[in-house]
Amino acid sequence: MGYMLYSISFLFLILATALYLGRNRWTHLVPIPDYVYNRLPSSFSNDIEAGFTSGDFDLHTNVAAGDSRRGLDQRGKWEVQKIMKSRKIGFDEARRVYMEQSFANNNIGLDGRPRDPKFVSFS
Repeated sequence: MGYMLYSISFLFLILATALYLGRNRWTHLVPIPDYVYNRLPSSFSNDIEAGFTSGDFDLHTNVAAGDSRRGLDQRGKWEVQKIMKSRKIGFDEARRVYMEQSFANNNIGLDGRPRDPKFVSFS
């Protein structure tokens, strides 16, 4: 019994060593998304440098006014960055897609009105 345990342990050690030494040959086959390792910025000036600004969504005024907040929402930035990289679109288009997905998840139509059949509006 001890001989089997020793043999299995030794084979595992040999296999692990071979995989480690030959990792340059097989690591490109492992699908690791690029956005997993990107650290998201944590201030408005870092958000600007990361490309989370545009003519329609200007963060330069926040920086010029000395805004002390920590920047944009981390989860929202992560989602927008994921959309930008996967679909290869710009910041404004990625924000639009993110908002449409957010509306759909919360049962809101593209026009901004709830899709609840019981909804009554008095306007």
